[in-house]
Amino acid sequence: MDDYDLELDEMELVAAAAGYFYYNHICKQPSESSVIRSEFMDEVLNGNDDLFREMLRMDKHVFFKFCEILRQKELLRDSAGVRIDEQLAIFLNIIGHNERNRVIQERFQHSGETISRHFNNVLKAIKSLSREFLQPRQATTPPEILNNTRFYPYFKDCIGVIDGLHIPAHVLAKDQSRFRNRNGVPSQNVLVACTFDQQFIFVYPGWEGSAADSRVLRAVLNDPDQNFPQIPEGKYYLVDAGYMNTVGFLSPYQGVRYQLHEFRGANQQPRTAKELFNHRHSSLRSIIQRSFDVLKERFPILKLAPQYAFHIQRDLVIAACVIHNHIRREERNDWLFNSVRQRMVNESQDPDQPEMDFGATVQVHDEFASFLQDSIASTMWNDFVHEWEEW
Repeated sequence: MDDYDLELDEMELVAAAAGYFYYNHICKQPSESSVIRSEFMDEVLNGNDDLFREMLRMDKHVFFKFCEILRQKELLRDSAGVRIDEQLAIFLNIIGHNERNRVIQERFQHSGETISRHFNNVLKAIKSLSREFLQPRQATTPPEILNNTRFYPYFKDCIGVIDGLHIPAHVLAKDQSRFRNRNGVPSQNVLVACTFDQQFIFVYPGWEGSAADSRVLRAVLNDPDQNFPQIPEGKYYLVDAGYMNTVGFLSPYQGVRYQLHEFRGANQQPRTAKELFNHRHSSLRSIIQRSFDVLKERFPILKLAPQYAFHIQRDLVIAACVIHNHIRREERNDWLFNSVRQRMVNESQDPDQPEMDFGATVQVHDEFASFLQDSIASTMWNDFVHEWEEW
C-alpha cells in the first residue's frame, strides 16, 4: 500500500470518528423542540388555575418564576426528554401529596429510575438555593410591629421568632429511642427562625426529637459552621419558655399565664404587668406557628415519616422552606397563607402548639435580659392602665 492509500485511510477514520461524535453527542442532545412533556404535565399547564394550584401547590406565575431561577442559575436543565418544569412538577407532586414513586410513574409516564433521579436532582438544586432564600431581613422595626399599637414601641427591637418544629422521622430501630419526642413519636427537631412576614430566615434540621429546644439552639450558637445570622446589638428574637431569657432572646415570664386561650373572656383579661407582657408576647410569637401550619399544609410529606434515608428527610425540610419563601415573595395573596390566617381568626382556640413544654422551662436569666423584660412590661402596663382610665 502506497503513501496515498494510507492518507486516504486516515482521512476516512477521522471522518468516521467525527460522524460518530456528531450523532451521539450533538444529534442526541435534547433540543427545546425535541423535549416533549407528558400528557399529564400538558393537562396541568393548560388546565384551570385551581387544578394547577392543587397539583403543584402554587400559582402558575410563581411556578414558572421558580423554573426560570433554576434554569438561569444552571441548577437544572432539560434532559432525556424531561423539561425543567416537569422535573420540578414531579418533585412537587411527591412532597405536595406524599405520593409513592409508583403513583408518580403512572401519572407522568416515566420509569421509577427517572422519577427517582429527577426527585434527587431537584432536591439538590433547591437545597443549594438555601443560602440565598433563607436570609435575615434588615434589622429595622418590622412593619407588623411598627403599625400595631399593641406591640409598638414595646417590641420595636424584635427582629423575629425562634422555635422548634418537630417533623415525624423514619429512622433505624436502634435510633428510635433517642428520636422519640415527649409525645412518644420519632421525630427530627428542627430549629427555625422566622420573620413577622412569615419568611424563614434560618432552618437547622436533623436533631433527634428527644433533644430540648434550648439544647439545639445552644449547639447552633456554639458552632460557627452553622452560620446562624448575627444578632445586631440591642435586637432580639422572641422565644418561648423552653429557651433562656438572655441577650438576643426574649422569653415570657415563667409561672405566669401565657397561652392566648387563658386570657379569653371578660373576666380573664391581664391583671398585672407580667400577664400583659406574656399575653402580647404570645400574640406576637404566634406568627411562627402560623408559618409552620402553612408549610405543613402545603407539603403534607412533612406530616408523616417519609421512607427516605435520614439525610434526605433533613434536606426535604430545607427545600420546603426555600419554596415557602419563594411563594411568599412572589404572591402575597397566596391562597394557603390566606386560608391559614383566616382559619386562625375564626377558630376559638389557639393554634396547636404540641411541642411547647412549660414543664421543662429553662431557669437561666441574665441581668440585662431580665431588665429588658421588666422595662417592657412596666411601660406596657402603665400605658394600658392609662388607656383604660381614659376609656
